[in-house]
Amino acid sequence: MTHTVVYYKVARDNTGIHEEVPVILTEFGPLKPLIQYILKHRHILSESNLSKLVQAVGLLIDYMEANHEAFDVPKVLFNTFVQRLYSGTVGVDGNDPSGLYWDARTPPVVRVLVNHLSRFSDWMAQEQGSKPLNPWRQATRAEEQLAWAAWHHQKSRSFLGHTMDVDTAALKVSRARTVLLKRNPVIDHEPVKFFPEDRMADLLFKGFIVPGKQKSPRIEERLNLRDILITMLMHYGGLRMSEPFHLYIHDVIPDEAAPGEALVKVYHPSLGLAPPDLRDAKGKPVTCDRATYLRDKYGMQPRTDYKKTHTLHAGWKGNALDSKQHFMHVHWVPRWAGELFWKLWVFYMAQRDRIMAQRDRIIPDHPYAFVTREGKPYGIKAFEDAHAKALKRIGLVAAKALGTTPHAHRHAYGQRLAALQIDAIFVKKALHHKSMESQTVYTEPDRAKLSRAIDAAMARAATAEDGTALPPPDFLAYGFKDVDPLGLLSGSNPKLLRRN
Repeated sequence: MTHTVVYYKVARDNTGIHEEVPVILTEFGPLKPLIQYILKHRHILSESNLSKLVQAVGLLIDYMEANHEAFDVPKVLFNTFVQRLYSGTVGVDGNDPSGLYWDARTPPVVRVLVNHLSRFSDWMAQEQGSKPLNPWRQATRAEEQLAWAAWHHQKSRSFLGHTMDVDTAALKVSRARTVLLKRNPVIDHEPVKFFPEDRMADLLFKGFIVPGKQKSPRIEERLNLRDILITMLMHYGGLRMSEPFHLYIHDVIPDEAAPGEALVKVYHPSLGLAPPDLRDAKGKPVTCDRATYLRDKYGMQPRTDYKKTHTLHAGWKGNALDSKQHFMHVHWVPRWAGELFWKLWVFYMAQRDRIMAQRDRIIPDHPYAFVTREGKPYGIKAFEDAHAKALKRIGLVAAKALGTTPHAHRHAYGQRLAALQIDAIFVKKALHHKSMESQTVYTEPDRAKLSRAIDAAMARAATAEDGTALPPPDFLAYGFKDVDPLGLLSGSNPKLLRRN
């Protein structure tokens, strides 16, 4: 409404290194305190948190511009601003004189936005002497009790709980923010939708085809091997959608421990150990991380460092890694998928070599495994489009609710592990989770599975005749005869018996 967000390159010294950060521009110029705050905290702000911080500040600017005449006290303005995040700004008549026309936001979303603003305001108060919008106050007895309960819950479930200091906790629970937030509703893990196993063969070999090449005798001409391999890494290897896009050509080799299978190592995009083909001025191999490797050999950044709108951007979640070299293994489930992957990988690498050889440059300008037809690093958005087209060819539609999005393949991997009844510690290892609780969403039973489990348990209870089967009551004894002329509530009615 009154601002716009642009990305600026900021140089902080004479080294030639710059940082690309989002900048809020208003009619009075860039919001400099926000730039300073971002630069100071850039190392701890993920791209997602950075985006939410800028969104929160932008919303507050818009609200202040639309309502500055209604408030004299900043704390009162901020409190009302938070209430409007919850309620929206549109009246029951459909009008909004402020011109904001905000929809209501859920408590979890409001909490994230307000927490970012509160920390930013605290920093401004400390650095520039301004009044905090959401200052700390002495917590009430009830707030302290809730905070202590939350702390003990976290301590009991944390692997590093023994390191949590009670004195530090006592200081934290004694304080509370002035603006009170609604408590998030407790929601049991909702089972995620996962890709249907019975359609995987169709997707791979009928969906990912090359139009017009179906009669070619060459498999690399008939099939889109690149997208098949990416999909297999998610569906049979459990990777998140962004992770295959960090693979180098060096990261897939034959598995000596499992002959015929592919050994795939997914390295951290910046901290991972680089391939040994970087040389110093004397021609000796240089041991370095991948950020240094990309910079010195290709003049590139890790894909996580490009902004989200850039075709090279690929995210990275805080996975539990398998080695001090900062990589994680792909664990094939079932094992035959690793064999199929290796066979297709060999064909794909031959195809990739031909693509790269057709380019003008003799020396490759990047190390990434998956490339476009022009030899450039393949992008996530392009894969999502290709996946949707492949679904359409086999009669499916891409939708999260149907379990047909790319991420649904990882969900299918988690469900497969749960169905195999593998020990939870191994499921955690296969999914590369830091916490045992993180995998719950992938292995939670859906409604149909729960119903089948209940039916099976009830059948066992009925056989045991121990009273837990809960036979239906005699409805006629409770006066239902007059309102049930068809006898649907009768214990002897065949329809009722079939239902139970």
